[in-house]
Amino acid sequence: MSESPVYRIAGVQMEPRIGEVRRNLDAILGRLALAAEGDARLVVFPECALTGYGFQSRAEAAPFGEPCDGPSTLAIAEACRRLGVWSIFGFLEADGPLLFNACALVGPDGPVATYRKVHLPSLGVDKFVDPGDRPFAVQDAGGLKVGMHICYDGSFPEVGRVLTLLGAELLVLPTNWPTHSECAAEHMTATRAMENVVYSIAVNRVGEERGFRFIGRSSIAATNGQILAHASAHAEEILYADVNPALAREKKQVRVPGRHEINRIADRRPAFYGKIVAPNG
Repeated sequence: MSESPVYRIAGVQMEPRIGEVRRNLDAILGRLALAAEGDARLVVFPECALTGYGFQSRAEAAPFGEPCDGPSTLAIAEACRRLGVWSIFGFLEADGPLLFNACALVGPDGPVATYRKVHLPSLGVDKFVDPGDRPFAVQDAGGLKVGMHICYDGSFPEVGRVLTLLGAELLVLPTNWPTHSECAAEHMTATRAMENVVYSIAVNRVGEERGFRFIGRSSIAATNGQILAHASAHAEEILYADVNPALAREKKQVRVPGRHEINRIADRRPAFYGKIVAPNG
């Protein structure tokens, strides 16, 4: 890989089939190879890309859970080793009796980390899994610091801000946005990027599953909120963008020197934000 500061990322908008892990894994491996041919270094797949999402009970979903070093993760890690890339994909993580809606980061040297979804809507498998039990964290994907969160997590701007404060240069959001999520698909990626001065990618699925239609519209945004790549509402496709991690580290924006300068991180006033972290009541 080039030592250039430019780092190419890809989002794979696809249609997983519920419960068809082998088929979904084959699709992930095939598209991972295609994205690598397109010079992507990090390839992101949707939420629950490995399993599907619309399970109707915990008992139905549980057999499809795998540990963080399970056979599917290791198969994707082997492909990453061979292709020299990193990948983030959604799956159901089994940990003893616990079951999480999770995503995994794997790279050429194997599994790196998993993230367990913290905010759970009353929808699909999220009605039955355990809530995420780990603090937000930032991982290195071969020269790009990524902050993983999943779908509904993106509706809470606190998540993107915490990941930014931890050093994220790219916010990664695998999603399963169905009908009625059009506003999120249209605005969330750009807004989270702009307000944190980081790159942002949201990778959604398409197709229908158990009465729900998923709306696609995956996107990648630059540190100023400009949309760099945008997918359709219906088709399986791969979108690409070149990012420069150094731009996400420079938070001061000078629009008119000495007259219009802002820094959305340094200019924060945390002493006034206590209500945000007060317990629900």
